[in-house]
This record gives sequence, C-alpha cells and structure tokens, in this order.
Amino acid sequence: MGYTFTHVTAPAMTQLRMGERRVLDTLANSGVATSRSEALTWCVKFVKDIESDWLGNLRDAFESVENVRNDGQSITKS
Repeated sequence: MGYTFTHVTAPAMTQLRMGERRVLDTLANSGVATSRSEALTWCVKFVKDIESDWLGNLRDAFESVENVRNDGQSITKS
C-alpha cells in the first residue's frame, strides 16, 4: 500500500451539513481562519496533530485489511 504525497495545493469538494458549516463559520468569524476553506484546513491539521496515535492505529488497521485482501486474492488466483 502506498501513499502519494505532494506539495501541490488542490481544491477538495466536500458536502457539509449546517452544523459542520457553523463550525467552519465560527472559526472564520473569530479570526482563527480567513475563510471556510482555511478553517477546514485548520480542522484537518488539528485532528492530525491531536489524534496522531489514533490515526496511526487506523492506518495500521487499514494496512492489515489490505494484507488480508491481498492474501485472499492470491488464494482465488491459484
């Protein structure tokens, strides 16, 4: 399993509910961010920093699932 990392900033489409937009608007209106887009970036960085152990465990679990899938595919190809 590989991850592709880039230095390029690219727009991302999201579908947010009213409560989620209120969070972004609060961050923007309070000056933490200058826009909803920047507020969303701030949220992603916040989660990455605060939940690094949890995200690491999630990545490990996903890798285990990928390994099991790959093993299953090799069995069916035999």
